[in-house]
Amino acid sequence: MYLSVILFSMTLGCAGTGGGDTSAAGDGGSGSDGGTDGGGEARPAGLYFPDGSPWYQDVSPAAVDPQSPAIIDWLDTQGWGFGRFQIDFGLVVVQADASTPRLDFTPTDDFYSPDCDRDAVPVPQDAVIEGESGTACESDGDCHLLVADWESGQLFEMWRADIRGSTFRGGCLAVWDMNRSYGPDGRGDQCTSADAAGYPIAPLSPTADQVASGDIGHALRFILPNSSIRAGEFVHPATHATGAASGGSDAPPYGAHLRLRSDFDLDSLPNEASRTVARALQTYGMYLADGGNIALTFQADTFSTHKWADLLESRDLQDIRPADFELLELPDPIPLTYDCVRVPR
Repeated sequence: MYLSVILFSMTLGCAGTGGGDTSAAGDGGSGSDGGTDGGGEARPAGLYFPDGSPWYQDVSPAAVDPQSPAIIDWLDTQGWGFGRFQIDFGLVVVQADASTPRLDFTPTDDFYSPDCDRDAVPVPQDAVIEGESGTACESDGDCHLLVADWESGQLFEMWRADIRGSTFRGGCLAVWDMNRSYGPDGRGDQCTSADAAGYPIAPLSPTADQVASGDIGHALRFILPNSSIRAGEFVHPATHATGAASGGSDAPPYGAHLRLRSDFDLDSLPNEASRTVARALQTYGMYLADGGNIALTFQADTFSTHKWADLLESRDLQDIRPADFELLELPDPIPLTYDCVRVPR
């Protein structure tokens, strides 16, 4: 089992390398409108968890870590994956409700216990997995299946989903309670999710409608090449790292929280949508979530009112460098052991 977890972690560390240089969304699901919190109060569209969640905190006044100059300087010499701050618009989030069929799945070698959940997954008829035109994982990519059930308050995120006819095979499934403010240890220390760092994915992935509104309202997830991620440890709110991460002590660990500098020249960006993203990075920052080559992942626009083609191209932020960021204060590092201890659901 230990060897299996290492192999899984090395593979997960490569997640994010898929999703090519796309400036518009592919075929998608039924979108990701807002829902209600535990008291029934309407939640703004795109916000999956209660206000107290770490993803929604204004960190513009937060302290910078003493290691920030060294880590940022080193990261600037490495650059982002593909050498530019690029966006992939390929993540698809579909909606489910009580009428949506719940499908059991057969776990693959990409499913690990106790990290991953064995719940039946609601799969709407219009479901599409990441990087595909349907639900079959034909490209051997990340093939994330992301389903938000606002009625039950559950977010289902599966890595390496593959549905062909009546056959449903799947990798790691993480079921998130959208009425819960998770603590620093998330679903459990040393536990992965559908994302390498153990985070939820959809809540950190902006939609076209959020960007068009001028206020994203939450932190983003970001991706670095595995060689630029510190090996052997992570910091909260990450709960996991990967064996593929091979960076030294000057590399940021999984869970690192970067904030765009307040003196960054927003007028240097080509359009208002890119400035909206930059303001979110100044206000909420971005968390290191995965290993790969495309720095940012946004949600597909197939079922949104606004379309990326009218707002933002994949390379509109390409001139933003690592040196334009600061590293916020790091929590104590946690050595990677793969010994997942789940927080009770």
